[in-house]
Amino acid sequence: MALTAVRDAYSLSCYTCTGQSSNAQCMTAANCTASETSCETTVVAGGIGALSAAVITKQCVASCTASSFGVSAASTTVSCCNTDLCNISGAFSVKSSYTILALSMVLLLALLRNSSL
Repeated sequence: MALTAVRDAYSLSCYTCTGQSSNAQCMTAANCTASETSCETTVVAGGIGALSAAVITKQCVASCTASSFGVSAASTTVSCCNTDLCNISGAFSVKSSYTILALSMVLLLALLRNSSL
């Protein structure tokens, strides 16, 4: 039992939240299990015109692969880190998501313009 307490004392800590619209709502620290070795932040962003929204989820995970994917008016960005409370900011992910979103919208508008000629 003492070994478990020592192992838990040295486990990774990550900020966690599920489906929040603001990084300020994602500041709850949690101790990860021994098998969870990374902190993962996922940002799903979307919008049309002046309307846009982002949903942020942060969690402890056993394995994490950083990625960024965008189509049309939506994008998803996953960022990973592996030190205590390293996922404090969702800003990089949100910034990347909005960049992808903006580029997707420009491409969509260009395609629509060409199809109407």
